[in-house]
Amino acid sequence: MTETQRTPEGMSSKPRIKPADAEDGRPVSISARLGRLQFHYSGKFRVLQIADIQDGPKVSKDTIALIEASLDAARPDLVIFSGNQIAGYDPAFADSFRKRRWCDEPIAESALNHTRALVRKAIGQFTEPLAARGIPWAVTYGNHDFQCGLSNAELDGIYREFPGCVNPPSETLPNQIAYTCGAGGAVQTLSGATGSGEPGTFALPVMDVDHTRNVLGLVILDSGDYVHGGGFGTPSPAALAFLNAVPDRIGAKSMVFQHMPMPEYYNVLKPVAANAAFAMQGYRSHADTYYVLDELQTQPGGYLGEGISCPDTSGEFELLREGYFGVVAGHDHRNGFVGEHEGLLLIATPTCGFNTYGPAPAKRATRLIEFDIRHPYEPRTQLLEFDELVGKPSSKRAYTYAVNQTAPGEGEGDDLLRKPSLWSQLSGLFR
Repeated sequence: MTETQRTPEGMSSKPRIKPADAEDGRPVSISARLGRLQFHYSGKFRVLQIADIQDGPKVSKDTIALIEASLDAARPDLVIFSGNQIAGYDPAFADSFRKRRWCDEPIAESALNHTRALVRKAIGQFTEPLAARGIPWAVTYGNHDFQCGLSNAELDGIYREFPGCVNPPSETLPNQIAYTCGAGGAVQTLSGATGSGEPGTFALPVMDVDHTRNVLGLVILDSGDYVHGGGFGTPSPAALAFLNAVPDRIGAKSMVFQHMPMPEYYNVLKPVAANAAFAMQGYRSHADTYYVLDELQTQPGGYLGEGISCPDTSGEFELLREGYFGVVAGHDHRNGFVGEHEGLLLIATPTCGFNTYGPAPAKRATRLIEFDIRHPYEPRTQLLEFDELVGKPSSKRAYTYAVNQTAPGEGEGDDLLRKPSLWSQLSGLFR
C-alpha cells in the first residue's frame, strides 16, 4: 500500500475516471446502478472515507466543497462516514446536550424536537452532494454524535431518512446482502429493507463482477465513546462478538471502518526524546513517552500531528488477526498515515471539517481507498487534500495546528486519481 498526498511530478491533473456527461442521469456509483456492491469490469472498487466533519447545524462551506470535490475526483462506489459527523457539544444543541451516555438528567421533549430538526438540517447539508451524484453511503458513530442528546439508535433512524443511506434496514441497494449485529453479537443476514441490529455496526460483502462470490467485506463498526473513570471506550461486547463471527459468514477477508483507533496504533510509532524534532506526546497510558512515525512501520507521505487518542486496552486487535486485513479510523484530527503491524494495515485519516481543530486548512482531507480484484487485500490509498482539490479556503476560521512530520517530496508514491500526460511519457524517452 502506498500513502500519497501530492501530485507526482510530470503527471496531469485530469481525473483518471472521466465525469459522466451532463445529460447522463445515471448514478455516479457503478454499485448504485447495479443495486449491490461489486467490482467493476476494470477490476477496481473504490471507497471514500469521510472522517470527523464534527459540525453543528450549519456545516462549513469549505467542508461541503471538499466533499463535493472528493466525490467528483474519486467517483467512489461507496462513501463511509466514520463517526463524529455531529458536534454534539455545539451551542445549538445546548438544551439537549448530554456529556456522557450515562448522564440521566431529564431533557425536555421540546428541546429534543428542536435538536432533531437541527440534526436533520446538518445531515441534509453534508449528504446532499452524495444524493445529487447517486452515491450510496454508510455511517457509524464517534464520541461526540450522541452528545447532542439523541442516541445512536435514533440518529441511525434519522440518517436512514436520507437518500443513499445503506445502514440496514435499507432499500438503497436492493440486491445487497447486509450482516447486522444482533443480540449478543449474533450475525443476522438482511436483504433489502427488513430487520435491524446494533446501530452503526454491520458488514457489507463486495462481490466479483459476475456476482458469484464475495471478494472482500467492509465492516462498519461502532467503536464506542467514553468509559467511567476517564478515557475512551471500546466496541461493545456484542460488537466484538460480531467482529469475531463475521469472517465465516462473508467467506473472505474484511477491512474495518471505525471512529476510534486501537491501542495497537502505537506500534507503528517510534519513541523519541521529548525535545526531538516533530515529537508528539502520547495519550493516557502512553503520556510519559513522545513519538514520531516509525519509517519502518509506516508508508511514506504520512504525518503525526497528535498522540493516538484511544482506549487503554480494547481486545479488538486480537479478534482481527484472522479474517481481516486492515482498520481505517478517524478521531485524531491531525493524523494522516498508513502503517502495518503484524500483517494488519492501520490507517489514520485526518478531519475533513473546517469548524473543528485539525491540520492547516490546506491539509484537511478525505481518504480514497482503491481495491484491485487481483490483490484485494493490498489496497492503495491516498488523502484527497483541500488545497489540491479545491484551492484556498473561503474562511480563515479553521482551528489549526501545524503537522509534525516533514512533507512528502514531489513524485513520492502513486497517485490514484491521475495518469501521466502524453508529454511526460514522450519526454521520458529522452532522459
